[in-house]
Amino acid sequence: MSEHPSWEHAPVKARPLPCLIALALYAAASPTLATDAVLTFPAIVITAPMQESPLTVVTDPKAPRQPVPASDGADFLKSIPGFSTIRKGGSNGDPMLRGMAGSRLNLLVDGGQIGGGCPSRMDPPTAYISPQLYDRVTVIKGPQTVLYGPGNSAGTVLFERDFKRYTKADASLEGSLLGGSAGRNDQMIDVRAGTSDVYMNVSANHTHAQDYEDGDGNRVHSSWDRWNADAAVGWTPDDNTRVELSAGKGNGQAAYAFSGMDGAQFLRESAGLKIEHDRPDAVFSHLEAQLYYNYADHVMDNYTLRHPDPSSMMPMAMASDVDRKTVGGRVVGTFDWTEAWKLQAGIDGSSSVHTSRMGGPPGGMLPDYRTQPRVRDARMDMLGAFGELNWNVAERERWIAGARIDRAQTRGYDLPDNTSMSGMGGMMNMGGMGPARHNVDASRSQTLPSGFLRYERDLAAMPATFYAGIGHVERFPDYWELFGGHADKTLTSFEQLKPEKTTQLDIGLQYHDSQLKAWVSGYAGVVNDFILMDYGSGMSAGKASNVDARIAGAEAGLVYSLAERWKADATLAWTWGENRSERRPLPQMPPLEARFGLTYDTGVWSVGGLWRLAAAQNRVAVGEGNIVGQDLGPSAGFGVFSLNGGYRIDRATTVTAGIDNLFDKTYAEHVNAASAGLVGYVNTVRVNEPGRTFWLKLDVKY
Repeated sequence: MSEHPSWEHAPVKARPLPCLIALALYAAASPTLATDAVLTFPAIVITAPMQESPLTVVTDPKAPRQPVPASDGADFLKSIPGFSTIRKGGSNGDPMLRGMAGSRLNLLVDGGQIGGGCPSRMDPPTAYISPQLYDRVTVIKGPQTVLYGPGNSAGTVLFERDFKRYTKADASLEGSLLGGSAGRNDQMIDVRAGTSDVYMNVSANHTHAQDYEDGDGNRVHSSWDRWNADAAVGWTPDDNTRVELSAGKGNGQAAYAFSGMDGAQFLRESAGLKIEHDRPDAVFSHLEAQLYYNYADHVMDNYTLRHPDPSSMMPMAMASDVDRKTVGGRVVGTFDWTEAWKLQAGIDGSSSVHTSRMGGPPGGMLPDYRTQPRVRDARMDMLGAFGELNWNVAERERWIAGARIDRAQTRGYDLPDNTSMSGMGGMMNMGGMGPARHNVDASRSQTLPSGFLRYERDLAAMPATFYAGIGHVERFPDYWELFGGHADKTLTSFEQLKPEKTTQLDIGLQYHDSQLKAWVSGYAGVVNDFILMDYGSGMSAGKASNVDARIAGAEAGLVYSLAERWKADATLAWTWGENRSERRPLPQMPPLEARFGLTYDTGVWSVGGLWRLAAAQNRVAVGEGNIVGQDLGPSAGFGVFSLNGGYRIDRATTVTAGIDNLFDKTYAEHVNAASAGLVGYVNTVRVNEPGRTFWLKLDVKY
């Protein structure tokens, strides 16, 4: 049987030291930036993106940020207040917003959906997203929009690229290099060119890191290597029309501390067609139509990035290959009846097919998995219609309302039929002493209404906006709740698991003047038929069930100019949940978290600090959770201090650097995956976070 070497023994593909030397030489050789020309530049290093409008955060994914700039979508989102990430290794964690994960958080990439394939969420949708290849990330918290698909009970995240028609032939380039601890090295390039009639955009990135060490110097199985490349060509016959064709591909590997397998392949293939047309001064003012195709082919094995453990449950070399093909589209029209009334309405839909196959490496004890046929186990279809209305009642008052209705249909293949078994008969069938239990195909469908109503008022006494909104959303059980690694997967469970119904009140205040930006928001909701995952224990298998729940929380943030060059910022996030059916805490609730930052910024150079604090979490439901993870018990609080600095060499070039976890603290997040007990690595209850981490980044933009 052939053995494939793990990364532990493999040569590093690109080491950080040459990158660091190159950055230093570039900085020394480049002209400096005049101080009288930089006062309008944004912050050099972002430590906490702020909520700019009610329930909405818009941030630049290309900008330098602390902690160390992100390797994937989840890594990026955790810097936004209200988000947390379930760590599984060095990359490909799962994002959570307000304690809600999985399909409760609706993610769109250039308007399209991409779904992972692993039954145990080794490849969440964010694993296929490289944030730096996008121009803007928008987060809409809570069920406060209906424009971007169904099921957004926690919120909606949009990874988007900007477009502006060229007035003449022109070209631009944006790129970055990053080097850091644990062999971290990233490269990114984004080239755009065009004329008034046509344009093109080519972007690519590569990110790599070896295993990191926790604060005690213990190695965590966490290396990764990933690349992505995307291209788009467009036709702009006039100022009001755009037709764009896009395509992309990516792949990578990731080592996991939480699993008996690693991610040996994260193949992504994407294609899209987008048409936009404006009709100035007309009631029907804008039309947008889109078709997209996203394919994910994910391979998990125990031999590419590690050696099989003879004493484990998988002593021989094994592999599992899952894929998911998603096709979809949307058509949206905008109607501007008057200056006071604006309506966006349209339809959207998607169809997703999941398959799997198993085996091992070529020449192994099991058949080569690549020669095995793919077996389809699920198909998921969704079709929806929606409308969102903005009514400017007066100069300072607005009502925003939306409604949508979705038809969801899911088909499961080869489901164990346990509907005819009971008592001893069932035990005999399961034990092989009676007639063999047969498997069946089954379908189920349901109509799901959603909607919201929000009031916004700009206050006359101060530069502030008050808002209050109520939203209702119904979410159909997703693939992992019906067929995933911790689901029951029988016909009975498939037919009886109910859609989740969330009704939530959001209320808050935004304040913005020349010296202070601040916001505070709170939410409270009831969730009927909340889908709870029981991970089981011993001989008891996991299952999904419905319970009734209450949720609540609050978030706040501020940026305050202490002096001309001094700025302080702070954010706070608190999440609470209760399982009303069982009168116990709702699992996977992150603890109270606060962040405090202080920055000195001259416009040419800056230095800053970030102090992150998390409280202990004792409200747990051990063994219960969501499709991503389970509660492992109470967790201790912690505090982590980090430093950053930056220098603008000229208008096009910026060098930034940072030290994350300056005091090399050993800690783990409360919402986390359990360590898998790997030989040669530290084995803690939860996967520990990285210890002291150095990074240096060069950004150029021409």
